[in-house]
Formats: sequence, structure tokens, C-alpha cells
Amino acid sequence: MIQPGLVKVAIPGAAVAMVATGSAAALPSQHVQLDPSIASSSLQLSRDSTISRDALRPPINPTTTPSAAPKPKASPTAKHLKKQAPIPKPTSAKTRAAQDLKANATPPKITGTKYTTTDVNLWSLPLTGLLLDVLPKGTKVSVSGKVDGIWAEVVSDGKSRWVKAQYLSATKPVATTSGAISQAACKSGSSVEDGLTQDAIRVHRAVCAKFPDISSYGGLRAGDSGSEHSTGRALDIMVSGSEGQEVADWLKVNYKKLGISELIWSQRIWTVQRSSEGWRAMEDRGGATANHYDHVHVSVYGNSGTV
Repeated sequence: MIQPGLVKVAIPGAAVAMVATGSAAALPSQHVQLDPSIASSSLQLSRDSTISRDALRPPINPTTTPSAAPKPKASPTAKHLKKQAPIPKPTSAKTRAAQDLKANATPPKITGTKYTTTDVNLWSLPLTGLLLDVLPKGTKVSVSGKVDGIWAEVVSDGKSRWVKAQYLSATKPVATTSGAISQAACKSGSSVEDGLTQDAIRVHRAVCAKFPDISSYGGLRAGDSGSEHSTGRALDIMVSGSEGQEVADWLKVNYKKLGISELIWSQRIWTVQRSSEGWRAMEDRGGATANHYDHVHVSVYGNSGTV
């Protein structure tokens, strides 16, 4: 009896050889005849029918090149990014020049004249323009009547120019002369001078002689850290109303002789460093004293005055 998977080999005059897996080893000079019905086992048939690995590989298309491959599509832009406003860029000099050219395409119409009440900066445009000149106090300027916020349009050489409206007046300011500045001891007393620097003493004596009706002053405040009062470089002149304005203007005219660096009066400030801008508005601090409506504050350098 022959078991499945074995090959029967007939060899005349010889012993029968049983070969596993469907293979037969023939003896020399002998003819080997295989029985087709049992020629191969299921394992052998599986081996004989094995498909080549190359047959399983996808066909290569010789006409396809990397450049012919489809390009990837760009990811769609999110809707909220499409609606986003562009980031503003700083105004360049070229842009300002273009704005100036456009503004002066048609010469502005002159409607009247005014005077500068202090040294005033002259700008090509409000806010974003270029600083062109400084007009001295009392300069007569032509105006168009056009106002943009805090700015007023003036006409210079037929061109549109801008200054801060608060420094223009319909009447010419009266020239203030400094005159002689007294340094005599104050008749109302000099106790306020204790602890003050020489420039602060100069201011006290000069105001006391020029405005003898003023008798109240504020000097050294040792506990007022961060203020010129704590170092003796400040003086408060207790005055209000029109006389307070007169005192402030007189001190501004004589700031070099008295060694003054800063004045604060009626919620406005004037400094030597920014003197060309005149009096500048200050934020509201909440009260008459805090906003300097009842006194003129004077800051000094220390000892740089000349009187």
C-alpha cells in the first residue's frame, strides 16, 4: 500500500525505492517511470506553482518622470486669516513726501492772520509730518481756518503747514522785558530759603521783589522722595488767576538768569529741553492744587543762574 505523497518507482530487477516529496533518485543506467496519479504531493504542487516575486511588483511606466507627477495643492487659507487686516507699516519718508505733495497740489485758501504766542514748531503735516522750522514768538502767520484736532493749518510760501492751535492768537502778544532782577532779601522773610539750592533762592528773591503782594511759598520737603522739593531744587509760588499766569510767563522769559529748568502752572508744563513746543498740556490729577491752579511750581538746576 502506497501512502499519499510517496512516489512509486518501478525498477526491473531491483528493489523499490520510496522517495518523499515526489522526488525520485534513479540508480545508474536505470529508467525511472513516475505514476502521474501520484507524481506530486500537495506540498510539491504548491512549490511548483510558486509565483515569482517580480510578478508581484507593480509595472514600471517608463514614460512617467518626477516632473510629470502631479504637484501637491496648497492648503486652503483659513477664512479668519483671509479677513484679517494687514499689519500697518511705519510711515516712511517717501510716503510722507507723497502726502506733502498731495496736500500742496492745490494751495490752501487764506482766510486771515494770527500770531504765535510762543516759539512754535512748524510741521508739514499734523501728527505724521516732518518738523520744518520753529516760528519765534510773535510771528504773524496766514491761516486757512482749517483745524484737525489740536492742529491748525497755516500757509507758508503758498504751502499748507501745521502748528498746534493753542499757540495761535488773534492779537499780537506784548513783548515781555526782563528788566533788572533783584536779589535783595525778601521783606516778608527768608525762612523758606532754608535747605534750598542757590538757584531756588534766586527765584524766591526775584519773585518776591517783582511781585511783592505774594507772601506764601513752599520750599524744602525732605520726605517728598522723587521730587525736586526733597533736594531743595524746587519752589512753589502760591498764586492763582491772571497773576499766576503773569508770574509763570515772567519766569519763563528769565529762566537762564535764574537757573530754571521747568515750570508747571494751570495744568500745563514748560521745560528747557522742549522749549520750542511752548506750554504743553498735562493730565488731570484730580484737584486744583494737584493740577497747579493755585501755585506756580518752579524746578531749578542747582546753581547755574547768573544773577
